[in-house]
Amino acid sequence: MQPTPAAVDLNTLSRLLRTAAEAEILPRFRATTSTAKADGSLVTAADLGVQKRLTATLAEHWPDVALLGEEMDAAHQQQLLDAGGPLWCLDPLDGTSNFTCGFPGFCISLALIQHGRAELAVVLDPVRDECFTAARGEGAQLDGTPLTPYAPGPTLGDCVAVVDFKRIPSARVAPLFRPGGFRSQRNLGAVALEWCWLAAGRFQLYLHGGQKLWDHAAGRLVAQEAGCATALFAPGGDKPTDGVALGKHLALAAANTGLYRQWLDFVGLPMQA
Repeated sequence: MQPTPAAVDLNTLSRLLRTAAEAEILPRFRATTSTAKADGSLVTAADLGVQKRLTATLAEHWPDVALLGEEMDAAHQQQLLDAGGPLWCLDPLDGTSNFTCGFPGFCISLALIQHGRAELAVVLDPVRDECFTAARGEGAQLDGTPLTPYAPGPTLGDCVAVVDFKRIPSARVAPLFRPGGFRSQRNLGAVALEWCWLAAGRFQLYLHGGQKLWDHAAGRLVAQEAGCATALFAPGGDKPTDGVALGKHLALAAANTGLYRQWLDFVGLPMQA
């Protein structure tokens, strides 16, 4: 029998993530080394420690829910997706590059995927001790307080944008600074936190050129449930796509529908030919 989202308590999930962060992440902050994976991304003992700990503790509480973690090989991840049924999707340390160089912008990201979509989300920022949660159809919260996006004005020029330029084709970067765009630009380097900070009103426009499932599963649900307008696009595509898949997707979002429409028109898709 498959558990329903209601059978999973967000308070319990938040506690489990905080315990994992206290044991595996915070003691290693500014005192760790990293190694490069085959795709060039970094992995540390904190990534592996959180994944191992949460794999065990989640199984104790919900033994019928499998776990797909970032630090698994792609074949195993795909096998878990193909099996169907409820599935935890975990990024044990989103923002590993920040973590290794001492920049305080990283988090644990956990989503419950069921029926082909994220149903529950928990994103923990251990440095600020902020825990973002969401349940589909029930809104999003920051430590129990409902989240509401914020826009200082109705046009793109009123807004702060978070843009990940690393994953945008180089020829498309300069046009993003043409007149009529954002007031100012940021980039946190931790995708799940970026989604949650959009939900919390800390910026208004978002563009990221290549997110994987564990990058957007939890954070995007937080943003959606807070009331943000969001969409994922296949590489080189200009039509929103949904569903659960391992491949990379371009993410575009805004604090509200009006800003989203302006932002989508300004960015111009597809990004790649």
